[in-house]
Amino acid sequence: MAAERFRRVVWIVLDSVGIGEMPDAAAYGDAGSDTLGHIASARPLNLPALGRLGLGNIRSLAGIAPAEVPEAAYGKCALASPGKDTTTGHWEMAGIHLARPLPLFPNGFPRDLMEKFESEIGRSTLGNCAASGTEIIERLGAEHLRTGSPIVYTSADSVFQVAAHEDVIPLWELYKICETARELLRGPYEVGRVIARPFLGEPGSFTRTANRRDFATPPERGMLLDRLEEARVPVHSVGKIFDVFLGRGIGDHDKTKNNADGMEKTLAALEETPAGLIFVNLVDFDQLYGHRNDVEGYARTLEAFDAWLPTLLSRLSAADLLLLCADHGCDPTTPSTDHSREYVPVLAWRRRGAFAGRGSLGVRETLSDLGQTVAENFGVAIQHGTSFLEQIL
Repeated sequence: MAAERFRRVVWIVLDSVGIGEMPDAAAYGDAGSDTLGHIASARPLNLPALGRLGLGNIRSLAGIAPAEVPEAAYGKCALASPGKDTTTGHWEMAGIHLARPLPLFPNGFPRDLMEKFESEIGRSTLGNCAASGTEIIERLGAEHLRTGSPIVYTSADSVFQVAAHEDVIPLWELYKICETARELLRGPYEVGRVIARPFLGEPGSFTRTANRRDFATPPERGMLLDRLEEARVPVHSVGKIFDVFLGRGIGDHDKTKNNADGMEKTLAALEETPAGLIFVNLVDFDQLYGHRNDVEGYARTLEAFDAWLPTLLSRLSAADLLLLCADHGCDPTTPSTDHSREYVPVLAWRRRGAFAGRGSLGVRETLSDLGQTVAENFGVAIQHGTSFLEQIL
C-alpha cells in the first residue's frame, strides 16, 4: 500500500540564501562565493530552529552544529540551467531548464532599442547602464526630478529596470512604461524581467517604495503550476512568485512589503488554503542585504526568519509538508553586489517524527527535483527533475 501523501505543501524560497560555490562558479565570476558560509564566519549566527531541522548537516557552517537527529530531510541542489538569477532559479524549480542563459546587457541596451522605447513612452531616459539600484537613484535622482526622465538600468541579471519618483511619474504611468518595455524586449532582447522601481524622498535621502512590480517573460507551458492547475490543485502565492510566473496556475496571491509582511501573510494563507500549494518568496535577504553587501543586515534577517519558523511549524499538521530552499546565492562578503552561482540548501520537514539515519537528500542535480517532488505529491509530473517524495513520506 502506497504511503499517504501530503494534503498541503508550504514551499518557502529564501531568496539568495546560497550554500557554497558550484563547480562552474568561476565561469560566472563567482569563484569562492559562499553566502551562508561567509556570513556564518563573519559573525556568529543564532539559527537554532534551522539547526534542529538540519541546516548544519548539509555542510560545515561556523557556529551551526550538525543536529544529532535532524528534524528534516536535508541536502542541497545545483542549478542545471545556465545563469544565476531569480527567473532562472524559480523556473527551474517548476521544471523549466534553459538551453541558453537569458540575455545580459552589461554595457546597457542598444541605442536603437532605447530610441524606440523613448518614442513609445514619450519621455527621454537617463542611465542605460549596469548599476546598483540604490546607487543609480542617488546618482541620477536629482536629474530625474528636474527632467522627468525615467532612470533605466540593468545588472548582472537579465533585467530591464525602470526607476521613477512616485511624485514625478505616478505608479500607473510607471507600470505602463514597463509594459511598453516588455512588449519591445523580444527576440535577442528578451530579458527575464522588466522591473518597475518606484522611489520617494529628496536628493540625498531617496528610498525605494514597496510598489515594485515585475513583468516577467512568459514561462514555457507545462511547468509545475500549469500541471497543478490542470489537476485542480489550489495554489496560493506569497511575494514575487506571482510576477515570476505571470500568475499562471495561481488562484490566490499576496504581494508583500518585506519579509515580516511575507511571513505574516504566509500564516494567513494557512487559514485560507487548507489544501494544495502555498508558494512563498521572501526577498529581503537578496534585495535589501545581498545586493548591498550588508553582512549584518543579512545575518539579522536570517535570525528573524529562524525566530519565526517555530510559529510556522506549530501551525502545520501531519498532513503538511514544508520545503525550504533558495534560488541562487548573493554573497554579501564579496566585492560584487550581484547574484552568485551557488548550490542552494534544501530542508524538507513534516511532523511525523525525525529522519533518524535516512535524512540526507544528498546533492541534487537540479532545482527541478523540488518541483518534481511537489508534482508527484499531487499526482502530476513535470518534464525535468527526480522526486524525493518517497524518501520523506
